[in-house]
Amino acid sequence: MGEPRRIKYLELPLTGGCACGRIRYEITVPPIDAGYCHCGLCRLTTGAVMLAWATVPIDGFRYVVGEPSVYRSSEWGERRFCSNCGAQFEYRAQKEPKVVDVNIGLLDQPDQVPPASHVWVEDEVTWLKIQDDLPRYLGRGPEN
Repeated sequence: MGEPRRIKYLELPLTGGCACGRIRYEITVPPIDAGYCHCGLCRLTTGAVMLAWATVPIDGFRYVVGEPSVYRSSEWGERRFCSNCGAQFEYRAQKEPKVVDVNIGLLDQPDQVPPASHVWVEDEVTWLKIQDDLPRYLGRGPEN
């Protein structure tokens, strides 16, 4: 997986939840990576043209109110979401059970975790033109 890119944060714990408030979570350790994902599967499961995510060690992530539903989105991973309002909280890859990718948009203070790169840009929609200086990767990241 390569060396993780350490993300700066303002204050722990980071907290978040869904639109209806039935599910809340907290992150008690600093994220180890963050970025924008342009893959088609993230597009389909969120309804957005890209997804901002943060990778967190799973032992520093927990639900504090409610429990999400689980959707097996592929043979290699699953996503957790609120069955009431539909908000997607996270993605977990089966081959990397020690981390969870949390959707930054559901954080109470998303500005605390700025993305550090763009991944799966080979799937980026053609009309989306993000002009930042972040690294862009055709696949999952620099190890591809």
